[in-house]
Amino acid sequence: MAKNKGVCSFCGRQMNALFQGEGAFICDECIETGHKMVQEMYAQQARAKKTDDLSLANLPKPTDIKAFLDQYVIGQDEAKRFLSVAVYNHYKRLLQPMDDGVEIEKSNIIMVGSTGTGKTLLARTIAKMLKVPFTIVDATVLTEAGYVGEDVESMLVRLLQEADYDVAKTEKGIIFVDEIDKIARKSDNPSITRDVSGEGVQQALLKLLEGSVVNVPPKGGRKHPEVEYIKIDTQNILFICGGAFDGIERKIAQRLNTQVVGFDAAMETQHIDKKNILKYIAPQDLKAFGLIPEIVGRLPILTYLEPLDRDALRNILVQPKNAITKQYQKLLKMDGVELVFEDEALDYIVDKAIEFKLGARGLRSLTETIMMDIMYEVPSRKDEEKRFVVTRQLAEEKLAKADMMRLRNAV
Repeated sequence: MAKNKGVCSFCGRQMNALFQGEGAFICDECIETGHKMVQEMYAQQARAKKTDDLSLANLPKPTDIKAFLDQYVIGQDEAKRFLSVAVYNHYKRLLQPMDDGVEIEKSNIIMVGSTGTGKTLLARTIAKMLKVPFTIVDATVLTEAGYVGEDVESMLVRLLQEADYDVAKTEKGIIFVDEIDKIARKSDNPSITRDVSGEGVQQALLKLLEGSVVNVPPKGGRKHPEVEYIKIDTQNILFICGGAFDGIERKIAQRLNTQVVGFDAAMETQHIDKKNILKYIAPQDLKAFGLIPEIVGRLPILTYLEPLDRDALRNILVQPKNAITKQYQKLLKMDGVELVFEDEALDYIVDKAIEFKLGARGLRSLTETIMMDIMYEVPSRKDEEKRFVVTRQLAEEKLAKADMMRLRNAV
């Protein structure tokens, strides 16, 4: 029963809208606050159950993990296999018995691939099915302690937040470090200033990769003498790193050429796949690019992502569960409009992505440019037509109006 005016029995304030119970009143604001508290409690219980259910019986097997990735990421079978095995072994490492004295060490992984091939997408997709805390960190914002930017320990703060500040869960989590090539040592840099975002960050990251106890500010930010730190042991945290390593193909080619001498060796070089030179990547190439040897040694599993050909880009547009075309079809379906993409229009989008070397990420920019006017006009149409077809001619007209160089730079 509602009461128009009175004092809330919970907050003690004079309120206009009260709900009466047996011998007590509660206002609408206290009801809203209590509702949020209950929702948060249920969410914490669900997250706790997610990690407490870890057992060998219910662990997702590598084939199951890869099958899940196949639903969202086209191609890249080699990288998927490496990633699936690394995550599965991480689960088993958390459950390893210590009765025989054999301790399984963690195997951090590094993925190398050109922009737009799906490194970050793989990480975001695998995070959907994990039973341990997971976070993605951009290495481009990391600097040495004491300089403008974020300290390396900030990635542990994010993982701690994902684990609801449960230190035990945090110490079993997974961190994906994106754009790790951006902290490579710049040996040819003519500047006399300190490289605060290069080798210094690698040195700081090294202690996290190999496992150590780190003092972390509870709310993030810079360390302060008066702040009580949270101690996190990174011994069981799995690190997955990814980077484009733009130009590393030249390092690989130089190594392949310098390792061959004589007529027979020259014949061997003819079998090298020059279109996919990354498949021959080795740890010494990462060192030549600018990663310090200690970092390379702490990332024992090295895999690569293949460049996307025309067929792969075409499939990316329509096949994954979250394909960009399916997203727009769902958006217009909510307005009662059926959206159809003609095959010729899809082929044209793929051709433009290849022409401007935009990769899979460019497919979204191109499609959004084509769909912008459509999404603006179609929901307000008053006619009875409930079907809209995107033709090649329409795609050409929309992209012709756009600044293609702007699109290229945006990606």
